[in-house]
Amino acid sequence: MKTVDQSAVDAALASTRPRRISIVDDDSSIREALKGLMRSVRFDVEAFASAEEFLASDRLNDTDCLILDVVLPGMSGFDLQNHLNIEKRGIPIIFITAHSDDSSRQRALKRGAIDLLGKPVRREALFKALQSAIQQ
Repeated sequence: MKTVDQSAVDAALASTRPRRISIVDDDSSIREALKGLMRSVRFDVEAFASAEEFLASDRLNDTDCLILDVVLPGMSGFDLQNHLNIEKRGIPIIFITAHSDDSSRQRALKRGAIDLLGKPVRREALFKALQSAIQQ
């Protein structure tokens, strides 16, 4: 039986190009840890310290999934989600946050997020969310 981790790898490799994951988190240790984890399962990954940095990047046009912190300096994760929805970007979003509560989770999901995961992020939960994002 395949694990969730293997399914995520299989989905990434089934594509004609590597799946592109963008990470937006103001905590450099979380950015680097997630970046390493995503690379370990062969995703093409880029990390950004702010929503504004992501919006100004070339990755805006070719991100297959966005792993996004809720609380950021400047534009929040929810503000970025709203901006992307208005522009009809259709980028699947997995929120991560140290400040998880039911109302934040409902807000994120109602606006189209794949999931909202608490920090520290559990690997299995993240790969399950990624699998859902990739299948969209």
